[in-house]
Amino acid sequence: MIEPAKRHITLSAAAVLLCVLLLLRLPASAEPLAVEDDIHTLLENSLSIVEIDKEIERIQEQKEQLMLSMNDTERQLALQEQLVSDKQDEAGSVLRAYYTGERDFLFTALLSFDSLSEWFQMMDYAEFILTHDKHTLNTYVEQYRKVKDGYNRLESRNEELKAVERQLLAQRSRVLALEQQLDEQLAGRSDAEKLRLLMNELTSFWESAGIDEVKQYFRALSEAMQKLPGWVQENKQLLEIKGFQYTITVPEKDLNTFLREQNDIFNHFSFQFSDGKVTAQGMRDNMEIRITGHYTVENEPKNSILFHVDELLFNGFTLPDTTRQALEEEFDLGFYPDLIVSFLKANAVSMKDGELTIQLSLKL
Repeated sequence: MIEPAKRHITLSAAAVLLCVLLLLRLPASAEPLAVEDDIHTLLENSLSIVEIDKEIERIQEQKEQLMLSMNDTERQLALQEQLVSDKQDEAGSVLRAYYTGERDFLFTALLSFDSLSEWFQMMDYAEFILTHDKHTLNTYVEQYRKVKDGYNRLESRNEELKAVERQLLAQRSRVLALEQQLDEQLAGRSDAEKLRLLMNELTSFWESAGIDEVKQYFRALSEAMQKLPGWVQENKQLLEIKGFQYTITVPEKDLNTFLREQNDIFNHFSFQFSDGKVTAQGMRDNMEIRITGHYTVENEPKNSILFHVDELLFNGFTLPDTTRQALEEEFDLGFYPDLIVSFLKANAVSMKDGELTIQLSLKL
């Protein structure tokens, strides 16, 4: 018996395929390949519009959060400025007292005593005044420092806000350009309504099932990558040591075996290494996913080998960079060499001839 969720996915896929068949009922004079490419571009653009719209919503939320943070900082700043103002006169009086010699009587009194008990009393009195003066000055300095920090935070938030607003404008311009292009491509077409129906079906299929499927793979990959250092330790043949140089070589066949041991989802998925690129692709429940990317060595915030998604295809449609970036931020697909041996760090990574090779050395 088909589960409800899978039945929904299958029906959605069938609806998309039905629309494709309807659209392909074209006049005999039409050029099939050219029309196919044209329809593919239209669908891809419509999917990009939907995904970039999501990025605009995310950036808008980020902007609102920044503005709330700025308002909060401004309120704190106003309070701190009032506290500084309250302490300013008092601190000024203390400083003037030392500058004009008004505190000299303390030292004179300490040198003018008739008995030891009187001297101790004068010491207590002097200590009280000096401690009070020190507290007054320290309080003023601390409040002033808080005001200065507040202005620095406000300036930093303001720069962040400007950057977010630039992002927002760029993505909005991008969406408007795509929408205009889409309208121009549809203008005058006799099958425009059918195309819009197909766009809606593809968008619905992506949002109801596609994005969840993609995230399942990314989530499973993230969980598997956390176990990869332990797997490398258990498979000593993958690690070669020459003096202080260490090399990890992972054949794609071995990596695919490892992944399938971690999660059944990889029974429908495989990795390939070639010419500096990683390609991972698979198909399940009428959904084909293809991820192309590369690894880089990073040293901040810690030494690691991070995966970057260069291209993401869903059922043959390329998703925009905003979707790739969002997935990279949500799921950590990094490899951390110090989890193999704490004193190791990665220096280089390469992919060719079906192998992933990582060069490591000792941390200095």
